[in-house]
Amino acid sequence: MKVYINYQDSRWKKYKIDFEKIANAVVGRNYKNSEVSITLIDDKEIHKLNKDYRSIDKATNVLSFELQDDILLGDIFISLDTVKREAKDLNISVEEHTAHMVVHGILHLLGYDHIKDDEAEVMEKTEIKILKKLGIKNPYMPDLPICSDSSCCPGSKFLSFFKKIKIKEDGLFQNIILFALGAVASLGFAPFNMWWATLIAVAAAYKFVVRANKVSWIKSFLRILPFSVAYSMAMFWWVLNSIYVVPELAAEFAIWTVPALFGIGILGGVIFAIPFVLISRMCTFPPCRPILFASFWTFVLWLREWFLTGFPWNPVANIFMPFPVIANSMSLWGALGLSFITIGLVAAVVELLTNYKSKLSWAVFFIFCFLFALGAFVGYKNIQAAHLQSDNNYVIRIVQPAESAVQKATHSRQEALRNAEINIRNLVELASAPGDFDLLVFPETSYPFVVLDGDSMPIAEYLNKPVIIGAQYYSAGKMFNSMVIADDSGKINKIYSKSHLVPFGEYRPLGDIIPTPGQLSKGAGAELMSLNLNTGSFAFAPAICYEIIFSDSLIPSQRNPDMIINITNDTWFGNTPGTYQHLDMVRRYAIESGMPIVRANYSGISAFISSDGEIISYLSVGQAGCLDGFVWGAHNTVYRTIGRDGWMIIILLFSIFLCVPLGKFNKLK
Repeated sequence: MKVYINYQDSRWKKYKIDFEKIANAVVGRNYKNSEVSITLIDDKEIHKLNKDYRSIDKATNVLSFELQDDILLGDIFISLDTVKREAKDLNISVEEHTAHMVVHGILHLLGYDHIKDDEAEVMEKTEIKILKKLGIKNPYMPDLPICSDSSCCPGSKFLSFFKKIKIKEDGLFQNIILFALGAVASLGFAPFNMWWATLIAVAAAYKFVVRANKVSWIKSFLRILPFSVAYSMAMFWWVLNSIYVVPELAAEFAIWTVPALFGIGILGGVIFAIPFVLISRMCTFPPCRPILFASFWTFVLWLREWFLTGFPWNPVANIFMPFPVIANSMSLWGALGLSFITIGLVAAVVELLTNYKSKLSWAVFFIFCFLFALGAFVGYKNIQAAHLQSDNNYVIRIVQPAESAVQKATHSRQEALRNAEINIRNLVELASAPGDFDLLVFPETSYPFVVLDGDSMPIAEYLNKPVIIGAQYYSAGKMFNSMVIADDSGKINKIYSKSHLVPFGEYRPLGDIIPTPGQLSKGAGAELMSLNLNTGSFAFAPAICYEIIFSDSLIPSQRNPDMIINITNDTWFGNTPGTYQHLDMVRRYAIESGMPIVRANYSGISAFISSDGEIISYLSVGQAGCLDGFVWGAHNTVYRTIGRDGWMIIILLFSIFLCVPLGKFNKLK
């Protein structure tokens, strides 16, 4: 092959480089009649070419312009200034680095590229092989990108930029980045549904942890604390909205806003830091780390169901609610299992990006991919099962008052009685809208009077319909948050009382240290209730408010109800993310249990939800009215059969049995 050299920068002439020999080593005999032009320039000229033809405002080492002709292959431009700087950094001669640039440039003219990882690997191996024939050692260093020239490396510009950023371990900049990542990680949940943000943020935080030097337990905890604190505050700040919905509450509790926000950050920060601290202290073998990190994360999620009566809000699995097939994999292994697979897959990808040549890391990655695909297959089957309609023909009417918390609040006795009468009239008016239905469901605490033993339910008697309604129930010196079931004569047949109470909202976990609006007693726990209607009968599992976010909490063992009826009151949280996340938690429970759900919410979102988590119909936040509908498709799921605790044991055993042989293999090496 003929090589034409153009010395635009005369400084090049002092270097003894056989360009024709290098070029022919690349093409061999296949291009003996071809021609290539090599122009040797400086940074100023290559900067201009980059700006004019590649829209890159900087100098680079080499530029290739392919002519797509077998004879005239194209033109190559090489800058001496950049080549000299890079050669010095690599501790090699200018002649060696120039040979690499010639090989790299001609391979581009021959159609090689490195936008994709597999293409980059082929091109890199080809360069190494050619340079070896020329007596030049492998030019690629461990931390050197495949091509340091972003103009001739389309696709690597983004990676090259971040590779140049040096972040001091445990420095201020790292803490700022981790805090920002924690906030970003919360965006994967409703109402934002930026699932990719959560995955990227967790991956980045994981990378910061595993890249760092091993330090003490305390330093490991302090290292990840900015991420976990921001993650907790960004996910749960909306809880404090409840302080301000009623002026009297705001006057009493507003002073606790800042301490409560810090408390949320610190408490959540400690909890969410645990998986990162454990993985940084207990495992340094890359193939094992994703498995152990995912199991630690899942175990912490499981523990959250118990601490202070539990608050397992927003498992990572919930970021997939916009994707029905993936979300329905929770019918197989629940939120615990899908969170385990998701976190494991994220960590496995990080390990592969660090060392893509590790066969064991690839094996772990494919194991998580297989589990993800298996779950999606079962999820698809669960969607089909959920759409098998039964012969139930009863219609349920949900009433959503959508009044403000101020209207519901108790002020003076006289004002409280007047508000109660207004609220009753409003409920009756909404419930009396045209339409044929068999059962009325009112939200949590919508009945404005305390129910005593022996009372009747006048709303049911007046409307001549069976009623399910939320009310305060007083019995044996204790106050309960309850669901009252009355027949069409107004007779109260059954009262179910909430067993999972909200810490600091409905009871005082720390006594009188922190003031709490209410001090309620808890009910007996899960039970089934039966209703006999004119058009048929059915059994349902009752759930009040956030009881429905607890896996295995509602359906007694070996029982199969037709549905779950969930009454709740999200008035306290208004149009904040908490309202939408609560709905996703309800949808998640429907998938896990295989149960359709009737949800009555005081301020919205009330909805009929099928057993695959699909929202059949709903009333928006702040929309007063009624919603008629029915649900179907109740079925058992693998998850409900095995249970939350069963799956936790399986996940831990799976992690142990997978990591033990990997660890032994590492020792043998």
